[in-house]
Amino acid sequence: MPEAADQPAPITREDYAARMARAGRAALDAGLAGLIVTPGPDLTHLCGYHDVTPSERLTALVITPDRPPRLLVPALERANAANAVGAGAVELVSWTDGDDPYETAGTLLDPRGRYGIADSAWALHLLALRRARPDTTYDSLTAVLPMLRAVKDEHEVRRLAAAGAAADAVYEEISAARFAGRRELDVAADLADLLRAHGHSQVDFTIVGSGPNGASPHHEAGERVIEDGDMVVLDFGGLKDGYGSDTTRTVHVGEPTPEERKVHDVVREAQQAAFEAVRPGVACQEIDRVARRVITEAGYGEYFIHRVGHGIGVTTHEPPYLVEGEHLPLVPGMCFSIEPGIYLRGRFGVRVEDIVTCTETGGRRLNNTSHALRYVD
Repeated sequence: MPEAADQPAPITREDYAARMARAGRAALDAGLAGLIVTPGPDLTHLCGYHDVTPSERLTALVITPDRPPRLLVPALERANAANAVGAGAVELVSWTDGDDPYETAGTLLDPRGRYGIADSAWALHLLALRRARPDTTYDSLTAVLPMLRAVKDEHEVRRLAAAGAAADAVYEEISAARFAGRRELDVAADLADLLRAHGHSQVDFTIVGSGPNGASPHHEAGERVIEDGDMVVLDFGGLKDGYGSDTTRTVHVGEPTPEERKVHDVVREAQQAAFEAVRPGVACQEIDRVARRVITEAGYGEYFIHRVGHGIGVTTHEPPYLVEGEHLPLVPGMCFSIEPGIYLRGRFGVRVEDIVTCTETGGRRLNNTSHALRYVD
């Protein structure tokens, strides 16, 4: 881990150019005429243009194997687009209100081509493109190029490590706070404030599931007052320097019961076993199976009710997905969560989650706080 992990080197024009070139080669290998990338995480990843909100005005990056990338933007957004770090690696093409942007876009496309289009593309734009070029066909990028953002480069891994370290610092601070007698909403607000204090520009979620609410994996923090004797699931994350954090720890207010200790130990063991199974070439589903086997053999299989993990990058949820039926092999550079859990309806829940990156020799954690059941006041 670099000493300056909290200050990763900037991603350059050349880095973005290399990403777009790889995407073009991947499109060709997949039998596509090219890619159409609208505002969203794929556009941010490929050319660094993120100061744009999806709207009725068409913005689209067109990548084809035979020409330099072209970024189609409304004329009023051209200056903003030109300021993107990767803009120097694309040809800017603009259209003006009153023009037909889909006719302009059509001139950039093979009239009979098959294209991968960003999952975030609005139906409004896709349908209009089809009207403008009726013989073109389209597939979602996730369907045809599931690995497009799944394998991270060195810059991305460093950013994810820095985001993970920031989230770890948040956990250490929140663990020293008082829980008993406060609402879940109060603790969630503290988490959000701490994430921002530790460099996050965006807070995506602050789950605080106390007592029986912890048995709902995506519980929205609410008015429930946390009590002495509660197990509390803390799951939080967001974006720092454009890349995601996501970690879960389960704490206990006061002394836990023997059963609560046992359940927490089972989840810890499952998380550790899944982590140890990470290595290149292992199918994504196998990581899920390893964790699930531990929990099932302990008698809690029916209470593990979600996949064991998801990818993370410029969004906090993206491919690869570590779930039964996903046969994609792990590749060095993939970054993903490992987050087994047990959820006893009406009683309590436990989840332990780290972000992990696959390396040439196995897994490396990007979260490094203790997995032990921490007692809080």
